[in-house]
This record gives sequence, structure tokens and C-alpha cells, in this order.
Amino acid sequence: FLVFLALYTLTLAGNVVIVTIISVDRHLHTPMYFFLSMLSASETIYILVIIPKMLCNLVGLSQPISLAGCATQMFFFITLAINNCFLLTAMGYDRYVAICNLLRYTVVMNKKVCMQLVGGACSIGLIVAMTQVTSVFRLPFCATKVAHFFCDIRPVMKLSCIDTSVNEILTVIISVLVLVVPMRLVFISYILIISTILKIPSAQGRKKAFVTCASHLTVVIVHYGCASIAYLKPKSENTRDQDQLISVTYTVITPLMNPVVYTLRNKEVKDALLEAMGRKLP
Repeated sequence: FLVFLALYTLTLAGNVVIVTIISVDRHLHTPMYFFLSMLSASETIYILVIIPKMLCNLVGLSQPISLAGCATQMFFFITLAINNCFLLTAMGYDRYVAICNLLRYTVVMNKKVCMQLVGGACSIGLIVAMTQVTSVFRLPFCATKVAHFFCDIRPVMKLSCIDTSVNEILTVIISVLVLVVPMRLVFISYILIISTILKIPSAQGRKKAFVTCASHLTVVIVHYGCASIAYLKPKSENTRDQDQLISVTYTVITPLMNPVVYTLRNKEVKDALLEAMGRKLP
């Protein structure tokens, strides 16, 4: 309980700080940091949906969750998880334009385009969540205990009295669409980015370009890696302990990566934070 409470507090505080710093510092009013603030806001709501209930369960204070409560938790979990995936993809596109098409950056990544990308990410999350939740909660349930610390898709489907093969296929198809497709887009973006960086004649210029992308790439690898293991592995390989360990990683550890990576590795965010705290910048 103490470990998860500490991680929850750090994650919540870190993401709130990032959103606040980006909103008050004019130097960070750029597309890159706009997407970062949206990701941090989404991560904040994401952990609020899952971790408080989990902490209550750990100390035995939680009451049984209702069917409607379980469906609501699953809906917000899916919506925000998919929203995060596509926000990371939008951030990858932003880095691609900034490095490979710098002269047209302000034209391509204008405010309208940024809002459309964020709105698209959220809309996809909402549509997929409604589809998944409707399909799962139309099933007849015989068991009443979810063998998990939150209402995830597969643990809830295991409570059904009937064969859930159709739902399993739907889950796999959706997982491929919201994980593999964005991953490929990010992968292609970084192939183009790296090829452009390697053509920069100055070693200092190459280093600066790599540093610009390092934080985003780190978060992408951890986020997509954990989600892919959880939802793209064969059903036969699933065990309760493995599922819970993987779920802890992408619901507790991964959201902490965002503030840690972007505050420790990003000089602009660190400088803005130090300035906001009233300290002298080095």
C-alpha cells in the first residue's frame, strides 16, 4: 500500500506540475509542449480512474464494485489508454515535422491542426471504449468476482457463462488497430527523423536533435511495449499473476515515466520549473 501510494502521489504531482508549468510559461507554448500537457492531463485522469480504488482494496476499505461502476471504470480506462496512444503518435508526428520539415513547421503544426490531432485522439478513444464496453457488458455473467485489481476487459469477460470467442477476436482487432498502427507510424517517423539527423554536418546539431527526441522515444517504448505485451500476446499464455504484474506496469509505472522523463531529461522544462520556483538558473 505504501509503495503504491508513494508512486501514485509522485505521478499525480508530477503530471500536475507539468500541466501547470506549460500553461504559465510562455516559452513552452509550442505544439510539442501542448501535446505534452494534454498527455499529462490524460495520464492524471487515467490514474484517478484506477489507483484510488486499488489502494482502498489493499487496505480492505473498498466495498464491492457495482456492475455500472465496473462498466464506468472500464469505459474511462479504455478511452484514456487509447487517447494516450494516439497523443504519443501525434507527438511523434510533431517531432518529424520539426526535424525533417523545419522551414514549414509553424505552417504545418498550427493551432488548428494541433487541436484536431488532440480531438481525433480523444474521439477514437471514446468510440472504441463504447464499442468494447457495450460488447462486454451484453454478456451474461455467472461469476461475481473479478480476479484483477480493476475492471479490465479480459478479467471481466472471464466471468461470462457463455463462449466469448467473438469478444476475444474483437479485442484483438481493436488492440492491433490502436497499438500496432500507431506504433508503425511512430516507427516510420523515427526512421525519417534519424536519417535526417545523420545528414546534419555539425556534431553539436546532431546531438541537439537527438536530445529533442530522446524523451518522447523513451516514453513511447515503455508505453507501447507494456500495452503490446498485455493485449497482443496469445490468450493461452495469460496467467493471473502475469496479467496483474503487466497491468501494474502500465497503470502505475508507465504514467510515472512521463513526468520523470520530461522533467529530468528536458532542459526547457527543468529551466521553466526552476524559474517558477524562483531559483537562479545555472
